[in-house]
Amino acid sequence: MSDVSTPARVAIVTGGSGGIGRAVVERLAADGIAVVVHYSSNEAKAQEAVRAVVAAGGRATASGGDVADPDAMEALFRHATDAFGGVDVVVHTAGIMPLAPIAQMDLDTFDRIQRTNVRGTFIVSKLAAQQVRTGGAIINFSTSITRLQPPTYGPYAASKGAVEAMTLILARELRGRDITVNAVAPGPTATPLFLNGKTEQAISTIAAANPMERLGTPQDIAEAVAFLAGPARWVNGQVLFTNGGAA
Repeated sequence: MSDVSTPARVAIVTGGSGGIGRAVVERLAADGIAVVVHYSSNEAKAQEAVRAVVAAGGRATASGGDVADPDAMEALFRHATDAFGGVDVVVHTAGIMPLAPIAQMDLDTFDRIQRTNVRGTFIVSKLAAQQVRTGGAIINFSTSITRLQPPTYGPYAASKGAVEAMTLILARELRGRDITVNAVAPGPTATPLFLNGKTEQAISTIAAANPMERLGTPQDIAEAVAFLAGPARWVNGQVLFTNGGAA
């Protein structure tokens, strides 16, 4: 936990109501960071995460909104400041992953992926760049799919390639601010987003292909986020592939 003599740091975690986001919320709270749990539509799950943090002795609150809506995200950042006094860490886990071969994906789905994953990252990163305090950290989410490049992931991988580019450029644009900007790129991780639509055989095959012979867990990814949010002050402008050696 953080030293009681120092003001508590404050984090916003987008997509914090479930999966990797929920694990990140609980891991940052364990380090003494007050957490704003963002949700898109499932307020009940976000409030469940808040209750878990509070029950463990931490501080948390929930706030909803579409990450691709600038007004909603401005309200999210205001909520963090009103509740806890400011923002030190922004972890942007929110994203969507519809899959289809490029030849078969309709443009509406493609546009929805880019709207959430690219526009959403841009909006959250812009606000974070304006509001994160000195000594803070901005952590976006990419994916190891940008290296693995399997079929059906084309539009999703394209969106995360854009996320990586924005992340690395923003790190350079924040010169002199003492704010780190990095991206975490998980490999196959046992979350509902990843497991949805896959057979048990497919999941077992993917797990066996990893040198660690398992899927990642949300907690594995949360440890990498905690590292970048806290002690990793000399890691900046990087993409941290967190995948057990899969790529």
